[in-house]
Amino acid sequence: MGLGGISPVAQFLMAQKNEVQTAADSVKGDNTAKRMVSDFQDKAPSITTAKQLMSNYSANQVVLKAYNLSSLSGQQAVEKALLTQDPTSSSSLAQTSRNASWLAFADAFASMGAGHGTASATPFTSDMMASTVSAYEQRQYETSDAQQKNGVGDALYFTRRMQSGKIKTVDDLMADPTLLRVAEVVSGYDPDQFGALDFDQQKRIISNKVDMKTFSQPENVQRYAERYLTQLQIHPSYNSDDKPASMIDLFGGDDGGDGILALFGGSGDGGTSSSGLF
Repeated sequence: MGLGGISPVAQFLMAQKNEVQTAADSVKGDNTAKRMVSDFQDKAPSITTAKQLMSNYSANQVVLKAYNLSSLSGQQAVEKALLTQDPTSSSSLAQTSRNASWLAFADAFASMGAGHGTASATPFTSDMMASTVSAYEQRQYETSDAQQKNGVGDALYFTRRMQSGKIKTVDDLMADPTLLRVAEVVSGYDPDQFGALDFDQQKRIISNKVDMKTFSQPENVQRYAERYLTQLQIHPSYNSDDKPASMIDLFGGDDGGDGILALFGGSGDGGTSSSGLF
């Protein structure tokens, strides 16, 4: 059972009713997150280059978390490629990776990519800033200890993301570690054990277990998220701190030039330092 004897499914249903406002209120009580948002709102309107964005810690962290790509803070060569390559080009990392999350991120900053890292005007319009802050606040709320304890945060994110209509294929789902985790658990697998499989094995299993067509109906997405929470109650060990391997992990992470950097011809040497990227 969850807080005060309320089941995780009941907590999930209550949290869904007004998550945007609840998340915003939650950030107001988090001094670090509140400061990050304030810094982002102050600096973003003057950002026109990839270098400026990546060099500003607060702005970059807010943006990455808004797209559920916080892991890229340790994969700066990947982030740079997404921000400095035209996402419409068939040779761009956003296209060749077939990673829906990366493509959405690159598309949002297409004006930078088209200019090889420099936009003629800031991509941070008032609407984009508002949507970025809202998405950041929701992810901050969903990944908080209170929401992660019983899986409610992951269920909220899964529902929101899958009902957006942007996740259409198994590859899209597997590109997002949170979505993949939900699918693993609902399919009856321990995320830690599943994460030890190679990518082809994972994809074969998920393809057989998950019918992506069913997610075109919002009520099916809702039921799937509730099944995830029920499975976690049955198997509490599945909700450990260890997360499943993402596509970044499966391609080799940042360990040398034979991993993810090989997708765009780079080298892993010095890849975690922004100073060598520009």
